[in-house]
Amino acid sequence: MHTNYYFLRQLTQALQLRLLGSFTNHLKAAEGVQTPLRFMECYSQDRDEVVLVFAEAKGKVNYYKPFYIKATLRPDFSGLMFPDRVQRARTNSVDLFETVIGSEGSERAIVEVRSFLNERCLAIVLEEGFTLVFKFFGNRPNLLAFYQDQVVDLFNRQLVTDEQLKLTAFDRPIDQSYEAFERVGFDHRPLFPTFGKLVNRWIEEQWQQADLKTPQLKWAIIQDVLQRLEQPQYYLTRFEHKPALSLLPYGHVEQEFTDPIEATNRFYSRYNGLSTFEAEKANLLRLLDKRQKRAEAQLESTLQRMILREDGISHEQMGHILMANLHDIPSAPGARSPERVTLYDFYHDQSVTLKLKPDLSPQKNAENFYRKAKNEKIEEQHLTDLIATREADMERIGQQKQAIASLQTLKELRRYIKQNELLTDGSEKAGTPQAMDSLFKQVVVDSFRILIGRNAKNNDLLTQRYSYKDDLWLHARDVAGSHVIIKYQAGKPFPKHVIERAAELAAWYSKRRTDSLCPVTVTPKKFVRKPKGLAEGQVIVEKEDVVLVVPRGE
Repeated sequence: MHTNYYFLRQLTQALQLRLLGSFTNHLKAAEGVQTPLRFMECYSQDRDEVVLVFAEAKGKVNYYKPFYIKATLRPDFSGLMFPDRVQRARTNSVDLFETVIGSEGSERAIVEVRSFLNERCLAIVLEEGFTLVFKFFGNRPNLLAFYQDQVVDLFNRQLVTDEQLKLTAFDRPIDQSYEAFERVGFDHRPLFPTFGKLVNRWIEEQWQQADLKTPQLKWAIIQDVLQRLEQPQYYLTRFEHKPALSLLPYGHVEQEFTDPIEATNRFYSRYNGLSTFEAEKANLLRLLDKRQKRAEAQLESTLQRMILREDGISHEQMGHILMANLHDIPSAPGARSPERVTLYDFYHDQSVTLKLKPDLSPQKNAENFYRKAKNEKIEEQHLTDLIATREADMERIGQQKQAIASLQTLKELRRYIKQNELLTDGSEKAGTPQAMDSLFKQVVVDSFRILIGRNAKNNDLLTQRYSYKDDLWLHARDVAGSHVIIKYQAGKPFPKHVIERAAELAAWYSKRRTDSLCPVTVTPKKFVRKPKGLAEGQVIVEKEDVVLVVPRGE
């Protein structure tokens, strides 16, 4: 939650005091003078790190102690730290944002520090219409400089779409009333997209502990969470096996803070101070957690299918009922059958209505039921085997997690990974339908398989490794979202309704999920490429069509 909207809003208030209302000069303190600091320097001495320096005035003996902001802007981790001092290297460092700083001796002063409504951004507003914006959007973090509403400079120039951003578009008003909660089917996530994984996990756990699950109770839990997020209390804890900064007392809390600057500094040091062994171990445990949840979900889904089959009347039973009641079926010209017939079900001692094919005789309809029964038995055996496989998967993953937790060295960890083929999920060969089923979300529409990426890294895997030039590629236009692939079938054109369904899924699994209409890019995979240097999940589309659809999930 160190880049969460609710934390950034509280961090903004603390920075406002430090940058505009704090002073160290005793004479000025006695006089009650509060001089805002100025943007003195900005440089980078690391590929994904930028340092900003603020002070009262350069060269003065009695100037304020400089205030440093160190921003890490990697695709896999982004955040802010506020060190007491930063030693600039004499070589391998480069000055940045010089036009924003201003001329020597008249550097631009800070006017305001602000956050944005329902967005993971923090801005430092300077004199003369300039604004610095720290943007923490998933795997696309960046530092942007605006003049008025236009981007005039940016730190990561590979994020080319950032050049089109507008400062006035960052605020994101959302109706967060109970009526809106009702309209979205009592799913709070579209209303509170900035909660993030940890807060959503907290809500889910509180919800699971409730005896009586009602929409009103869930709404009460959400309101309680909102109150907690407004309290100036910060917790250094662990989430998904890694250090986390939380506004909720989640998990095993290591430390508590009341100052957001101190909290983010301690978290930053703790997270980046992980040893290679700790980091690799945490990543592996997170991967196994995902596999375990996926196996649990697949097992639950399969069990539900089995229950539905057991509760209903099988096709074999339908055939027996039909043959046993032939004398009760109304005769039709040409020995044809009625479309529907109500007969006595001796299996359940009640009447049952069977749907028949009118162009077939009752005997032929019975043969049709028996033929379907054979497929039913095959499917039943398949479901039974699938249940056994998923149960074995869960047991194996549980054993692997226990074994990894006991490892003490990096050498032992890497040997165990190699021996058990954990990074390749060796139970399935890459490229097979079974492998794709487990790696990506999948929807089938009229025999066309639609694959959906789960996150930025998974998007790359889907587009770069598991799709081919004739597959159809879709993505919600101009926003972050899942890559969607419709697998090509030899000799078959892509039906319009299949494309529209895939576009609805692409819109649903994007930041436009709550929009009434969403434009979706549609193009053959051969027109999608990923030049070296682009962030995870980013691609360049050379040719595209656009369809407008209503976002709709699975």
